Amino acid sequence: MDYQNRAGSKFGGGGPYFFKNHVGSFECRLCLTVHQNDGSYLAHTQGKKHQTNLARRAAREQKEGRSQNIDPATGLPVGVVAGLNARKNLVKIGRPGYKVMKLRDPVTRQEGLLFQLQYPDAAPDVTPKWQVMNAFTQRVEEPDKNFQYLLVAAEPYETVGFKIPARELDKRDEKQFSFGMLTARNFGSKSCS
Repeated sequence: MDYQNRAGSKFGGGGPYFFKNHVGSFECRLCLTVHQNDGSYLAHTQGKKHQTNLARRAAREQKEGRSQNIDPATGLPVGVVAGLNARKNLVKIGRPGYKVMKLRDPVTRQEGLLFQLQYPDAAPDVTPKWQVMNAFTQRVEEPDKNFQYLLVAAEPYETVGFKIPARELDKRDEKQFSFGMLTARNFGSKSCS
């Protein structure tokens, strides 16, 4: 049975009601029935009990005001499957301009880095997203435990990664911040370690 190419199911699933339990048996979540093999489950989906429960569910959703059309093949509203696979196909326009500066807190003598990135062609409502990634989750370079990566992304630009020392980051609000200035479409991020 094809478990992974059914609409409306997560990876490894076999439809919205098909579930393989920890014992290895197959369950129908709609009817709460257990089947010993996938052929038995397929026969069940064509049977009276399953079809009655599908009709009962559709009637209940209709009564509750959910007047969406239900796809009989998947049991999901029409358009949900298309919405799950829809992805923006934006053309990346290159890397943003950037500037990196080393900082030192005058009071605590704590070292830090200031990253300034320019996104002149980004939409006004786009706020760059950033995250810190350890060396073992990235796949661009060989993992080195002495470094971690700061990734900054904003559409339609490519994601930019900065290799920084793998020290503990000071995550207090006064030590770490990010901001965006809408006039020049600049983005800044400061990180102290």
